[in-house]
Amino acid sequence: MDPQNADSLPAWDARQYLRFSDERTRPCRELAARVALPSPRQVIDLGCGPGNSTQVLAERWPAADLTGLDSSTEMIDTARQGSLKCRWQVMDIARWVETNLHPVDVIFSNAALQWLPDHAAIFPKLLQQVAPGGALAVQMPNNIDAPAHRIARELAASASWRDLFPAGGVRIWYVHDAEFYYDLLVPHEARLDFWETEYLQVMESAGQILDWYKGTGLRPYLAALSSPGDRDKFAADYLAAIRAAYPPRGDGRVLFPFRRLFLIAYRAG
Repeated sequence: MDPQNADSLPAWDARQYLRFSDERTRPCRELAARVALPSPRQVIDLGCGPGNSTQVLAERWPAADLTGLDSSTEMIDTARQGSLKCRWQVMDIARWVETNLHPVDVIFSNAALQWLPDHAAIFPKLLQQVAPGGALAVQMPNNIDAPAHRIARELAASASWRDLFPAGGVRIWYVHDAEFYYDLLVPHEARLDFWETEYLQVMESAGQILDWYKGTGLRPYLAALSSPGDRDKFAADYLAAIRAAYPPRGDGRVLFPFRRLFLIAYRAG
């Protein structure tokens, strides 16, 4: 939840994002559980959003000194309303990477780094901020070619819509394949742990897929449209195509496959 140049997008809506809190938090729990460090002293959650992922880290390492960082004031304001003992910070991830002076035992990021470009530069810099014996733990969506994303791109490029979007297209998120991150990080680290999971999420209807992406992946498209009417019409056209791509099963519900990439890089002690 930490897009670079976040001022170009509308404010993050914590309520919209948390409509699918269980589905968004499950990968975070699985990533945290697999970090093989029993008692890190300092843990930072980069792109912490409304604090649901930071709560997972507090449960995983209750004695750790926690920091939750996000570029969205709205998300941090929501996080601060909870009871979690944590240092909350409004800042871009890229800026933190460049200005942080104290290495951290666990740098954790759940579904945030995909919003930052130039992973070839940012990931080694993140690794440099990990304390010896610590870990960089990252989860990112890895389904940019799934129908839900392809439909958004094709719709924006269609004759009906292309004149309302920037000539160069909208800024979407960035994720490479696992081999890219392996080749990038393995020269620096003692051990790497990589895996992918495809979650078969059960939605009540195709409309829930629209609601899911209105909280994340559709934001750049909707932000590029100047009027609320255009945004509503684009969402309606998107929903029509989504219904065709994700047909209901026999019980009327919809299966929504969602692939995610996980990586943990451990620094030598």
